[in-house]
Amino acid sequence: MKTFTAVIDIIGINPFVFVPEDVLACVFLQSGKNKGPIPVKGTIDGHTFMQTLVRYSNAWRLYINTPMLQGSGKKTGDEVSIMLAYDDAERTVPVHPKLMKALKENKEAKSVFDKLNPSLQKEIKRYIHNLKTEAAIDKNVAKAIRFLIGKERFIGRDGLG
Repeated sequence: MKTFTAVIDIIGINPFVFVPEDVLACVFLQSGKNKGPIPVKGTIDGHTFMQTLVRYSNAWRLYINTPMLQGSGKKTGDEVSIMLAYDDAERTVPVHPKLMKALKENKEAKSVFDKLNPSLQKEIKRYIHNLKTEAAIDKNVAKAIRFLIGKERFIGRDGLG
């Protein structure tokens, strides 16, 4: 694992840090690649995380999601200490049974979902999978279906349909 400090920046609504070249070189070596999303693990001010390094606007970024931000106790503009390494663990996100049932019941939504790029499918599955209450799951499964058929915003995006 390599350690570095960085200031949390923001692009749109997404907090992130730039990853230094020496850390990138280590991750590239560990992963055997330097293109596409690269799964990583580490700590942010001592709080463990799993995340994905992505290249955007010609720069590699580590996006700081809400659990990472809350775990670190920091906000945009604050400096954080990050330990980072390639993560070779399998990262499948299961489809919540309620989402699976809703997709089976709505063929239009299922067709749209099946045609989505894998990262957006994973984002929807992960969002619903991580909800804590049955009420929140029910509400968000319904929103996801309406999103897929173009009738509602979901996960910060306009409806698809």
